[in-house]
Amino acid sequence: MTEQPAILIEGLRKVYGHGDTAVEALKDVHMSVAPGEVVGLIGPSGSGKSTLLKCLGAVIEPTAGRMVLSGQTIFDGADGGWQIPDLRALRRDRIGFIFQAPYLIPFLDVTDNVALLPMLAGQPNAASRTRARELLAALDVAHRAAAQPSELSGGEQQRVSIARALANHPPVVLADEPTAPLDSERALGVVRMLHRMAAQYRSAIIVVTHDEKIIPTFKRIYHIRDGRTVEERGEGRPV
Repeated sequence: MTEQPAILIEGLRKVYGHGDTAVEALKDVHMSVAPGEVVGLIGPSGSGKSTLLKCLGAVIEPTAGRMVLSGQTIFDGADGGWQIPDLRALRRDRIGFIFQAPYLIPFLDVTDNVALLPMLAGQPNAASRTRARELLAALDVAHRAAAQPSELSGGEQQRVSIARALANHPPVVLADEPTAPLDSERALGVVRMLHRMAAQYRSAIIVVTHDEKIIPTFKRIYHIRDGRTVEERGEGRPV
């Protein structure tokens, strides 16, 4: 029996504006990502990458099409739009976000930065911090658990942001240019961690990138151009 995708996007469209001033940012997007898989999303500036990530992350509403997470339809343009009553809970509990900048909360230590989302989701504080420490250990930053974000190196901050994205066991992780500020060694280290975390936690991870250093590591790549996606097989080089 074939495993159902963690992410399924069918015929997604997004139009900004109306009438003569309308801009069609997404025209016909199709994607499928399996649990435990890391795929690349690449394309030129203005091609629709950021719009697609915002739609999938339930930040903006698509105009048409369908999005499914782990078998549950979250958006269906033919059936009234959003199918989830609480989009904030969807983003908090089922979608992890990794950005180019770590965006750590400066007045919380590393452990509490990672534990915050489970706490907000109603998990006991002790259990949330235990989960945070497990992730920090898996990402080789356990020794920085009590540090403030300002005391971390750039690579350490990015690893903490990955731990935070995985704190609620999300089936989907969206990484927007996560290696852009890093040198080659650290960039490949981040990709190595993403592959390891995807395999360990069965998260489906989409990595938006222009980074030529990491593109050869993906086994599958979606190119987006003029609002449309084309899938191709990647090199899948070992990291």
